[in-house]
Amino acid sequence: MADLAQGAVARRTTMPQVNPITYTDIVRSLREGLRDFQQAPLYGLAFGLFYAAFGWFLIYLMIGLDFGSYVYPMVTGFALVALFAAACLYEVSRRLERTEPLSWSAILGCVFGRGGKAVGTMAIVTTFSYIIWLDIAVALYVMFFSMKPPRFDALLEAIIITPRGFVFFIVGNTIGAMLALIVFSIMVVSLPIVFDRQVDFVTAMIVSVKSVLANPRPMLLWCAIIGVFLGLSRASVLVGLLVALPLLGHATWHLYRRVVAPAEGKPA
Repeated sequence: MADLAQGAVARRTTMPQVNPITYTDIVRSLREGLRDFQQAPLYGLAFGLFYAAFGWFLIYLMIGLDFGSYVYPMVTGFALVALFAAACLYEVSRRLERTEPLSWSAILGCVFGRGGKAVGTMAIVTTFSYIIWLDIAVALYVMFFSMKPPRFDALLEAIIITPRGFVFFIVGNTIGAMLALIVFSIMVVSLPIVFDRQVDFVTAMIVSVKSVLANPRPMLLWCAIIGVFLGLSRASVLVGLLVALPLLGHATWHLYRRVVAPAEGKPA
């Protein structure tokens, strides 16, 4: 109990300040994210390819096991881990910002070393949210289509031409959007701040939520932009992730630098 109390006091005294931002900051962050991608394209393409390849594996697994009807929730829920998947790109942007040398060992070493337990805990949170979404999807299938879900082509037909299928589509996507917004709120700047300041995961998540609450409209725009980019990537059978993930990852770092005030003694 004493350790918990001391941790709470430490968080109150070291809690980073949240700045107000505008829509212009979102646009500038995207521009700077594109600049970082252009300066270090190999890293962006590599991490984008890795993320896409994992998505392709999930699709192959579902189709191979004749779970084709679950491909849609698997791929849409896959977007929940996008902010975490871009973790290495935050470190790339941090190093470019400070003109530090780039290397695979330095970048991966930061993510798995300096991030420490905070990164591991956030990975668990992200994975848990993905599992929750899949559980919700299964429950919705049972509610609307009984214990045996239709094949993927039959599901698409039901969504297009039947009221039951249309309601299923609306309800499922509404619940998914709500869950995505929750994950976005706790993750949007939590990983960048962990890499930048090595704070504990509770502090990082609190700052992330405060950033969203203090700037609801710009942050909702940023959430919508992420959703559009990932939606276009799904339409391209995840090929678009090779560009979308690095662009969004680098831009998220620059958005973090705008919304969270620099620590005392550190340059902005």
